[in-house]
Amino acid sequence: MTVPTGRRERKKAATRQKIAETAMRLFLERGYDAVGIRDVAAEADVAVTTLFSHFAAKEALVFEQDEGFEQRLAQAVTDRAPHEPLIPALRREIHALVRHCTADSAAPVWRMIDASPALREYEESMRLRHAETLGAAIAADPGLAPTPIAARTIARFVIDAYALAREAPDPQAAVDEIFQMIESAWQVTRRPGDHDHDRDSDRDRA
Repeated sequence: MTVPTGRRERKKAATRQKIAETAMRLFLERGYDAVGIRDVAAEADVAVTTLFSHFAAKEALVFEQDEGFEQRLAQAVTDRAPHEPLIPALRREIHALVRHCTADSAAPVWRMIDASPALREYEESMRLRHAETLGAAIAADPGLAPTPIAARTIARFVIDAYALAREAPDPQAAVDEIFQMIESAWQVTRRPGDHDHDRDSDRDRA
């Protein structure tokens, strides 16, 4: 998530964080289905309308860092070093996300998600949205120039890599194994002589 700079933005970010932390504590203490939006708002000492100004649905309270993850995936494409190939940059970001989501402290949260059809459905829709955002970032990079379907396909592979590795006995080794296959798939999209170009040079020539 972008770090807020102004006083108003910092206050909003602090309120959002308080709501999310309160919701997670209540969900883990009482069970996700046993806690309502009004319970969370009352415990966090905010109005229900304030809660909904930060989170569009109850499920979103569980995935508080959703927006930050989505931004990080796109930035792995847009902010990578000028000469850095695409796939290693994405692999590095997925490694970081998997480390975050497989920490010991995350285990109770994933058990809660796995036990809730509503949360599993929300997570699936979230992953599809992340894949669309990532695919758009890949397609928009002038140094890559893949077809739209190739960009979307690679993005889906990357998002699935995160989901599969998170559930593997050795998540980090799984990321590396899956990305070997993603690298091969990416190479199939390249024309003879293609490589990930210097994006700044491409923009200068445009």
